[in-house]
Amino acid sequence: MATPGITVHPTASVDPTARLGAGTRIWHEVQVREGAVLGEECVLGKNAYVGENVQVGNRVKIENNASVFAGSILEDGVFIGPHVCLTNDRLPRAINADGSLKLASDWELGKIRVRRGASLGAGTIVVTGVTIGRWALVGAGSVVTRDVPDHGIVVGNPARLIGSVCVCAHRLVEDGPQQMSCPDCGSRYQRDASGTLSRVEKDEAARP
Repeated sequence: MATPGITVHPTASVDPTARLGAGTRIWHEVQVREGAVLGEECVLGKNAYVGENVQVGNRVKIENNASVFAGSILEDGVFIGPHVCLTNDRLPRAINADGSLKLASDWELGKIRVRRGASLGAGTIVVTGVTIGRWALVGAGSVVTRDVPDHGIVVGNPARLIGSVCVCAHRLVEDGPQQMSCPDCGSRYQRDASGTLSRVEKDEAARP
């Protein structure tokens, strides 16, 4: 069900049971399936696909020809680049062993979660069962087969961790024991005992 203030191109196909947030824009030949929920101020580029019951937060961008299949959850501020594919079947087959066509009851729906602010570069493939952490950055053409930590940068096939990234998308540099900083915006980060990287608030960073 649409709410006021949205834009849906005449060539787009939006199921009547889908829910669209205010300010969301849906462009040419997009398909949004039944039960999908899109937050406010989202942008879906040409030919994007959003599967059944997919949950999309606020201010998410899904670029041209991206496929977000059923089982995916995109939190606020996520960027999905062109031709990205979020899969949902770890054991894909068209038919069963007896040659009969596989039905919905013959396979298990997988899950993918992309956390707040994360970005997936063009052509990324995400294998089901993966969580991509907050503000993480996935390089173009990567195949993600395992979880990506908060602020992690991963590239390649299979994707491997090569560093850490700021909320402004610039690479972080080491700045002391368990500390990192951004040479572009000056933000500072601290690792906790579990290895999770978090941004230090400015007033906290200023303390002696």
